Amino acid sequence: MPAPSRLRLGVNIDHVATVRNARGGYLPDPLRAARLAEAAGADGITAHLREDRRHIVDADIDGLMRELKVPLNFEMAATAEMVGIALRHRPHAACIVPEKREERTTEGGLDAAGQHNHLKPMVARLRDAGIRVSLFIEADPRQLEAAVVLGAPVVELHTGRYCELDGEPKRAELARLQKAAALCARLGLECHAGHGLSYGDVGPVAAIPEVRELNIGHFLIGEAIFVGLEPAIREMRRIMDAARAPETAA
Repeated sequence: MPAPSRLRLGVNIDHVATVRNARGGYLPDPLRAARLAEAAGADGITAHLREDRRHIVDADIDGLMRELKVPLNFEMAATAEMVGIALRHRPHAACIVPEKREERTTEGGLDAAGQHNHLKPMVARLRDAGIRVSLFIEADPRQLEAAVVLGAPVVELHTGRYCELDGEPKRAELARLQKAAALCARLGLECHAGHGLSYGDVGPVAAIPEVRELNIGHFLIGEAIFVGLEPAIREMRRIMDAARAPETAA
């Protein structure tokens, strides 16, 4: 049996910007957080430039593109403005997410199946520019099949519901994620996962062999208040590695 592939960790720095914007000014600096995440072993940095600029702002993207050594995963709504920004910067990846002005954070997955005609030209433009396109979707076969039709090579499974549940409902949601990840492999999609993951929740998701990358932000920024960002990320990395290959974990 082949050894499990190393699971990548993308660190989302949005909520460093949330704290900065609560008071205005320049501190804390999301770019500094990105550098610390790199030093702690993050495989990539995720930043969501919302239409209302509630946390990450355009200048943050400018700085990240200029200074990052690891790939930038640019989270974006499916709008002409965001496509234009992505095409101007050409980040390593662009993850298309649903976005509503009244939500506190992303709520659920993108309806890739229902928005085919809207999404198809956007996905094509991003791919033609050499940007790895992913769609943030629910663990639903219909949505996975729609991603294939749209030409998106990557999907990110929404783990928020799994993180909120307990007991048997949580196990059932994990099983749904596992089945979706296996279907990704059969469909030729690269499978990522994220949203709401913490130290207590991440292990079973990290153990899903088809999942290639996890994107985690809010929990790590919150934990950093108590232990510092680098130790928080290193502990997440340790738990992920142990879940992926328990027989070789220290």
